[in-house]
Amino acid sequence: MTQSILHTALVVKDYDEAIEFYTKKLKFNLVEDTYQPKQDKRWVVVSPSGSGSAILLAKASNPEQEQFIGNQSGGRVFLFLRTDDFWRDYNEMVSINIEFAREPSEESYGTVAVFKDLYGNLWDLLELNETHPMY
Repeated sequence: MTQSILHTALVVKDYDEAIEFYTKKLKFNLVEDTYQPKQDKRWVVVSPSGSGSAILLAKASNPEQEQFIGNQSGGRVFLFLRTDDFWRDYNEMVSINIEFAREPSEESYGTVAVFKDLYGNLWDLLELNETHPMY
């Protein structure tokens, strides 16, 4: 049997501001933005270039969902953005004022720093060492 995770849902406040952040600042591709009239919502999917995974930007539709915007994982790192050139991407992100919650460090598995998305969710920016196993 072959299975994979296709999308991870990320609760957002506004579709357009989330698209702007992920496509302009993180350079993700806008894979789909389709209005679904039966549910009166949009199906918005973004993906890092060259990735087989994607993020579904899901606009909060009630107060219960709204309280989790920016804190979907209780303050833990939620998503991991792997890069082939840590310093290129880190320096670019700093230059466009993406906030880092933890400065870069060299770890046994690679180079990593923690940044915040536009709502405050924590992400790892990560370049794995050549010796680290791929998943």
